[in-house]
Amino acid sequence: MHRAVEPKILYFGTPVVLISTLNEDGSPNLAPMSSAWWLGWSCMLGMSTRSKTVNNLRRKGECVLNLPSADLVDVVDRLALTTGSNPVPEYKQKMSYRYEPNKFEIAGVTPIASDMVQPPRVYECPVQLEAKVIEIHPFGSADSHLAGIEVQILRVHIEESLMVPHKNDYVDPDKWQPLIMNFCEFYGLSEKVYPSRLGEVYGPQKELA
Repeated sequence: MHRAVEPKILYFGTPVVLISTLNEDGSPNLAPMSSAWWLGWSCMLGMSTRSKTVNNLRRKGECVLNLPSADLVDVVDRLALTTGSNPVPEYKQKMSYRYEPNKFEIAGVTPIASDMVQPPRVYECPVQLEAKVIEIHPFGSADSHLAGIEVQILRVHIEESLMVPHKNDYVDPDKWQPLIMNFCEFYGLSEKVYPSRLGEVYGPQKELA
């Protein structure tokens, strides 16, 4: 039996992203977010316009989407309740956020140079996507502080161990274990439950011509 409810959050499982941007002084900012989905080489990010990250995106128009694997959950959690905004906005003070200018350092990760954008990549993340902002769309009601941020992926970096041997440019989904945010809790993936016929067409099983 189903029941009509009004849950506090609607967050049915999306990948965690560590998004790196540049602050006004050129220092890197690193923030966890998880409202992200991809279609081709485009990606839509759902974020609050009040965040430091969105301010950086408006100003510089570029970022890196670093995707952590499930075993990097402690890295992501170290960034929880931190902000690059100084002073800390009042609404974040009420949620016990603190100002932290050195996000890479407190997360315990290594910044490395990107190829096509200025913000650095996170070395430890198995997937790193360099991107530029295409458009920032208002999202929700007229008084909403949310935005849908459309970005175009410019370059993809994948850890070699995740690739299918002898098949160029195929990521092995059995090896890629993304960190998932499910109703504001961290989860990993279970093993594959059933072989997909779409996987035979688009996935690593398809032989290259």
